[in-house]
Amino acid sequence: MQLIIAEKPDQAKKLAAPFHSRHQKDHIVIDSCPHFPTGAVITWALGHLLEPVPPETYKKEWKRWELSVLPMIPEDFKYRVKRRREFSVIQRFAKDDRVKGIIHAGDAEREGEAIIRLILNEIAVYKPLHRLWISSLTPQAVKEGFAALKDGKETESLYTEAVSRAYADWLIGMNASRLYTLLMQKHHGVQDVFSVGRVQTPTLCLIVDREKKIENFKPEPYWEVEAEFTHEKGIYKGVWHDKEDSKINSRELADKIADFARNKSAELTSFKEKERKIQPPQLFSLSTLQAHANKAFKFSPKKTLDTAQKLYTKGLLTYPRTDSAHVTKEEAAAFPGMLEKLKKLSSYERYFPLPKTSLQEDKRYVNSAKVKDHYAIIPTEEIKNPESLSGDEAKIYDAVIKRMLAAHEKACIMNDLTCETTVDERALFISKTSSMLQEGWRRILPSATSENNQELGLQELEKGLRSDVTKADVLSKKTKPPKRFTEGDLIQLMKTCGKELDPELAQVMKETEGLGTEATRAGIITVLKDRGYISVTKNMVFATAKGEALFNAVAGTILSSPEMTAKWEQRLAEIGEGRKGAGAFLDQVKKLTTHLVEEAGHSSGSWNIDAAAIPSTRPAKNGKRKKRTVKAGPCPLCGADVVDKGNFYGCSAYRQNSCTFTISKTILGKKLDLKQIKLLLKDGKTETINGFNKGDETFHAVLKWDAQSRKITFVTHGQT
Repeated sequence: MQLIIAEKPDQAKKLAAPFHSRHQKDHIVIDSCPHFPTGAVITWALGHLLEPVPPETYKKEWKRWELSVLPMIPEDFKYRVKRRREFSVIQRFAKDDRVKGIIHAGDAEREGEAIIRLILNEIAVYKPLHRLWISSLTPQAVKEGFAALKDGKETESLYTEAVSRAYADWLIGMNASRLYTLLMQKHHGVQDVFSVGRVQTPTLCLIVDREKKIENFKPEPYWEVEAEFTHEKGIYKGVWHDKEDSKINSRELADKIADFARNKSAELTSFKEKERKIQPPQLFSLSTLQAHANKAFKFSPKKTLDTAQKLYTKGLLTYPRTDSAHVTKEEAAAFPGMLEKLKKLSSYERYFPLPKTSLQEDKRYVNSAKVKDHYAIIPTEEIKNPESLSGDEAKIYDAVIKRMLAAHEKACIMNDLTCETTVDERALFISKTSSMLQEGWRRILPSATSENNQELGLQELEKGLRSDVTKADVLSKKTKPPKRFTEGDLIQLMKTCGKELDPELAQVMKETEGLGTEATRAGIITVLKDRGYISVTKNMVFATAKGEALFNAVAGTILSSPEMTAKWEQRLAEIGEGRKGAGAFLDQVKKLTTHLVEEAGHSSGSWNIDAAAIPSTRPAKNGKRKKRTVKAGPCPLCGADVVDKGNFYGCSAYRQNSCTFTISKTILGKKLDLKQIKLLLKDGKTETINGFNKGDETFHAVLKWDAQSRKITFVTHGQT
């Protein structure tokens, strides 16, 4: 008899589905069949059954949060069972003499490898081990997977990589978290816990760095001159350019250009048409699916991953934790059959017939060399009408299906027109427009911003056309601050942040796909939210006072840069591929941990920390940590304290007297610091604040409490 160990109960059911089986309370029995001549039993792990032991397991004194015990560097990394019930079921069958071999059926990736092998190591059973390696849970994929099992030794290096990564992250995270927490408390009086991690901290620093650029941004004015050209066929407009630059740095010069152009004759001196092909988008990897769902549905990356995982478990999508946008020829061979099923569904029948019936020879989508552990996220052959799914599942399933349909469409072809008009043989004005010649894949995936702009009427023009300048206006504009990240932006940023590194490290980051992995990035963003480092309002990511405090503390250290992650990912990849052992890598991490402790100890007194803005925690009588309320000042409506409520400040007497006073921490795109909120509540107005954004306008203003209207107003220059 064979023992099959899955990660979760739902997966176990899918693995048993193609065979004659009997479901028991804590296992599934598969009867004798060609795949399992002596039968099999399936059990499951319910995720991580083992966890790293706490520091005090290694040394009693490590239980205390004291600087004197740092760094904590155990020689061996140990685990303990955290779910005894499920573990005992696996243990019972693994030790059963009737079981002659074990099939590892965890998810086909690094973490799945570790989950099952850690259990087997704890049980200390060494029976022949084989590995099930599949990317979907359809009956056909399951049968094919069991018919082509890998020898357990083939994937053992992935386990070594996973454990090495966990040990290294434990060393950095456990030591740095205690270190920065204690130093914040000792030198700056901040009574809070600061979690520090190899991936989460440089990700936080990228967010805070953008926050600071927005806060420090000062809009600079510039001007453009737009002219209206009247000719025998109608009117078109153009913008003055000098060496392809339309920005004019002084109003005086802009006025002179406009004055020069008015009522002059003009000639269209250049008329260029250029066709632009836009190829269909590639198939989804997890990160591109997360970015798409965030933009289209405002889903958080974690929600997208969780939803895709449910669809995978149901056998409708292939394995979601993939970094590939390609499939192999074997998967592409199934596409025609899927298309036949899809064209019978009311949701998709309007897209048929498609110009391409096969992608077998299209390397944009089919390339085995670019498929590592798993191929792109695609529907399985078990096609289902999305209307029968829940709302969230239907949206993700539909998005994946449409992405595959779009791959079978033609390119979208745009016609870009550029006209140059010379006024009085001196001043050059440029007019541009685009029109769609071929819709192609955009009939399936229409663009949110249309490029089909024919308002200027340029298509009927030709070189040599004479016209008169009947109007010339000076347009006042200002430079705009950097945009805040969305959660979808963060996923892409974590994947591409290697652009900031030197060329060698940038290449490493490109090869290792940036900060974290496809499977962990959503979790990292969730951790940053849960630990109070960032907040998300209307899908925009903001750094909190606590996040900025940690940024100021780690600035300039290796913890603030993707550099350490780049080097680690390179070494870990080599371990996972079996090209190098883990010993030298872990020795380096131990030395780095010691260095971080020493470095932070020397610099902590000079950290720029605004302790008053951080809603710190303090020990309570029950031993738990109690959050300290940040008070901003007296409520202008009732006199009670206005306190930090997360994304806004609100009256603490809301429950007692229903006082509704609130003030958002972000107004018109500008994040307000605690200092300005305190001034507003104490003196009735803030200092002049730069960087408010309304439409295309950026302006500075004083916020003032208007007692008569009982609301906060803007006071701009010239007002009182």
